[in-house]
Amino acid sequence: MYGSRGAGVFAGRRMSAVVLGAALLITGCSSSDGGDGSEEPADAGAGITQQPKKKAPFWVNPDGTAAQQLAELEKSGKKQEAEEIRKIAEQPTAEWVGPDDPQQQTRGLTEAADKAGRTALLVLYNIPHRDCGQYSQGGAADGNAYRDWVDGVAAGIGDRPATIVLEPDALLHLVDGCTPQQFHEERYDLLKGAVTKLKSLKNTKVYLDAGNAGWQNPDQIFEPLNRAGIAQADGFSVNVSNFYSTEDSIAYGKKLSAKVGGKHFVIDTSRNGKGPYTDGKPDERWCNPPGRSLGETPTTKTADPLVDAYLWVKRPGESDGECKGGPKAGQWWADYALKLAKATG
Repeated sequence: MYGSRGAGVFAGRRMSAVVLGAALLITGCSSSDGGDGSEEPADAGAGITQQPKKKAPFWVNPDGTAAQQLAELEKSGKKQEAEEIRKIAEQPTAEWVGPDDPQQQTRGLTEAADKAGRTALLVLYNIPHRDCGQYSQGGAADGNAYRDWVDGVAAGIGDRPATIVLEPDALLHLVDGCTPQQFHEERYDLLKGAVTKLKSLKNTKVYLDAGNAGWQNPDQIFEPLNRAGIAQADGFSVNVSNFYSTEDSIAYGKKLSAKVGGKHFVIDTSRNGKGPYTDGKPDERWCNPPGRSLGETPTTKTADPLVDAYLWVKRPGESDGECKGGPKAGQWWADYALKLAKATG
């Protein structure tokens, strides 16, 4: 990721995402509430429990990286550490759709979520020229490849419930000059097309990414949001993979909402329990900062009517990139995950 933004692609999970999608199509999950709104948590399998639907309607993946770490710790008798990792494993966290066979991936994920009586939470992060050549560089080869990829995502979702965070940092990198000027018009067109395609689905919500409270003033981003199709979207997302406090994120989001027709927004609270890191090099404070903690757990019961949900968009414990001793962006970092969990009150 570039500068202070820090979206961080889950590159280490690209191959496993396709395998996971196929596996979920076969196994699925069951729900103890049958979708009737009962507050009894559902057994998600592998010792992982779904959160009460009225509090957090999003799906907990029983085969996620944190769940796998939990199982390994329990098997080795490290019960105390296992209970710390359970703080992550039992919360609904976004699935970042990989570049390969998006239809199979999203079909598997949304079918498993639907069988559990929950909504799949997905992140699309495959825009061409992604991340300006930094830790999470990559993306579709060109505009046509991206359109085909989005079509595959949509075909896999179908009529099943899904909430999508669309292209973290894609707009910010147009504003901060990171993405070359010759790609700007195409990117607006691709984002607007993606919003249109995804909103044509029966039960899909779409939130365009709009940066974080570190920008302070939203004047630079509201017009790009308009050009990218915010009018058709359900709203925008803030603080994806970053650490700004929920309070600051709400203030930033409300200022921006007032400039884009009163649109609602969602906040990534996955790692913002202690706010942003303020030491070290300013341009890398976002990358695997020490001393952070988990934030508010995912819920649709928020502190402001404009905030549709607190979400864990970035999976706590997965690296932001090869900085401060971390592995490649998106790879599970067990030590960091444990520190996040232990630091949480």
